[in-house]
Amino acid sequence: MPILNKDMQVCISLAARPSNIGTRFHNFLYDELGLNFAYKAFTTTDLAGAVTGIRALGIRGCSVSMPFKEAIIPLVDVVEESAAAIQSINTVVNDGGVLTASNTDYEAVASLLRTHEVDPTARVLLRGSGGMAKAVTAAFRGAGSEQLTVVARNTTTGPALAEQYGFDWVATEQEAPEADVLVNVTPLGMRGADEDALAFAQDRVEAASTVFDVVAFPSETPLVRAGRTAGARVITGTEVIALQAARQFERYTGVALTDDQVRRASEFSRAE
Repeated sequence: MPILNKDMQVCISLAARPSNIGTRFHNFLYDELGLNFAYKAFTTTDLAGAVTGIRALGIRGCSVSMPFKEAIIPLVDVVEESAAAIQSINTVVNDGGVLTASNTDYEAVASLLRTHEVDPTARVLLRGSGGMAKAVTAAFRGAGSEQLTVVARNTTTGPALAEQYGFDWVATEQEAPEADVLVNVTPLGMRGADEDALAFAQDRVEAASTVFDVVAFPSETPLVRAGRTAGARVITGTEVIALQAARQFERYTGVALTDDQVRRASEFSRAE
């Protein structure tokens, strides 16, 4: 990486639980490609102040994670269709003080559903109703899925998410129908207080053909491990975060990445 200098462009991330994954991913590629950029992860209790700082200090780009993906919407200037359609932002680009927002989570999930050849006729059970859940649900709808049930304890966001895309909602897993595809879009399994939690009952995992966990840290969540043991097709949060980060990288720098560069940056981002 170049020595810090006055012309260096800075990109950041905002998350409730910052990790080194994005920082290592982006900085690895800046270094390899000789770009005069630097990337740093942050958390905040003052989102409006953070966004003001992005604009005022000329921060080039910002990755947005839970729980800021919806709250940041009124704080930006332009919301692209990928974010407007699901009312959830994960990427902000700053062009001379004009903040343009998009959602590369949606793009990444849509791509993974195609590459893993997830059957659009499969019965899907999706747990969660936050900002990332919107991106994932929209991607399933865009892929042609018609049998999806949202499981969410929140009696406001759960039914609203399901209704928006013409799907069903239940408050608990016990009320949910059988499913071929299980999708976790909650913090269950995430490193920290929830890291030992299995997002779905063991018998559901054993009956599923596909298990998809968007939790990226750690990469091998209890759900992912259970899915592998059961012989299911597994889609991991590692794949999601690598693809969405690659699309963010391209927006920030204007440089398109090869599959090999994305793979190596992803591997480096997780190295101990």
